[in-house]
Amino acid sequence: MEPETEAPTSERPGVGTPVEVHCTFDGAWARGFELAATTPHGYRVRRLSDDYVLPGEFGLRRVRPIT
Repeated sequence: MEPETEAPTSERPGVGTPVEVHCTFDGAWARGFELAATTPHGYRVRRLSDDYVLPGEFGLRRVRPIT
């Protein structure tokens, strides 16, 4: 697996940004999430259907803003 590259904080989306999350099981992108927090190496993600913050940290390549 390729290491995550850190993007400068000013270029990263902020808390509350709607995002898609990459599913490692089938390779699809799933909607219905937002950024709950930024971390030095990625994000904490909240599921919108029930406001649950998913456990763990998602790397920079596993989330993408919805445009």
